Amino acid sequence: MTVILVVLALIALVVIGAPLFTIIGGISLFGFSAEGIDTATVIVELYRLASQPVLLAIPLFTVAGYFLAESKAPQRIVALAQALIGWMPGGLAVVVLVSCAIFTAFTGGSGVTIVALGGLVFPILLTEKYSEKFALGLVTTSGSLGLLFPPSLPIILYGTFAEVSIDQLFRAGIVPGTILVLVIAIYSIQQGSKASVPRHPFDAKKAWKAIKDIAWELPLPFFIIGGIYGGWFTATEAAAVTAFYVFVVEVFIYRDLKFFSDVPRVMKESMVLVGAILMILGCAMGLTNYLIDQQVPQKLFEYISVVVTSKTVFLIILNLFLLIIGMMMEIFSAIVVVPLIVPVAKQYGVDPIHLGIIFLANLEIAYLMPPVGLNLFMASFRFKRPIGQVALATLPFILVLFIALIIITYIPQLSLWLVK
Repeated sequence: MTVILVVLALIALVVIGAPLFTIIGGISLFGFSAEGIDTATVIVELYRLASQPVLLAIPLFTVAGYFLAESKAPQRIVALAQALIGWMPGGLAVVVLVSCAIFTAFTGGSGVTIVALGGLVFPILLTEKYSEKFALGLVTTSGSLGLLFPPSLPIILYGTFAEVSIDQLFRAGIVPGTILVLVIAIYSIQQGSKASVPRHPFDAKKAWKAIKDIAWELPLPFFIIGGIYGGWFTATEAAAVTAFYVFVVEVFIYRDLKFFSDVPRVMKESMVLVGAILMILGCAMGLTNYLIDQQVPQKLFEYISVVVTSKTVFLIILNLFLLIIGMMMEIFSAIVVVPLIVPVAKQYGVDPIHLGIIFLANLEIAYLMPPVGLNLFMASFRFKRPIGQVALATLPFILVLFIALIIITYIPQLSLWLVK
């Protein structure tokens, strides 16, 4: 009866909109208390989280992303992409896709991309004679396509919980992330040709001007990716370099942000997000410790192995499970399931690195799916369109992304060949 009352109370908290970390923490506290274990264990897990060196990358990459979002970097990214590939059939759509993917990789959140870039590129798409349905679906979908590219914050979180190398995860995400972008780019080119969208001839002067305008920001992704892959620095060191570089460029070189007014405000806003992430992670690690103590992963595998004997069938079930999780939670909360699925997946021969790519690819797609796909709500809010209209607009993109998800899931070499 006590357990039933606690479960009902937690459901009630979810319904009234209580912060997720309080619910996760509540489950952890109740579980440890019921087992006669000191509830200080949850706080110990928070301390253990704080003592991990890689944790420093989270606030540093977050503040760098916020500096970029608050500056005029989005306009410069779009101008460069349009100058270089605007001549292609469906070129502007590809411009939007690439710009959003790059921006999401640095900001770590699709919501930020839709808000920061959406208002800029959506009217341009309509002006260039793209249909409203296609433009709405493209911008909504593009908001989460950069989550597999470094220095993606979700990759860092997965690596922390799965206890795998974040540097290797950064390498592993390059090819699958590119595949996701390519399939949407091909679809966009096909739609652009079908709608006879006007193309703009390549203009060397405009391209050179766009390159000069973004000259200080352009080397950043190559510097980070090359530095990590070349072994010059770790992910944490890359975060420190990125944060400092972006701060100097946006405040003192481009002067998009004012030192005494904008910088404190942006840092405060970014650290509020970091605080929320750390609260969720701390409570989630406490819950994870309890689940492991109760041998839940082992029992889960024993149950699944009775029903599922094939790795192929397991991967199908895993994809469906992750899509459901992603439809119900945002990525920082969904990370709580990682310690449960990692040991089970290992029993079926799924590499933890490959599993991380599958995990994030599923969440990218789930962000676009009702009932509570995050991108749907952000696009509905940003463009003032009904949720149903946004969901219908994203449906063709979801179907295209499912093709890429199948390829990524069943060809693990795509994720692992840069690692191994």
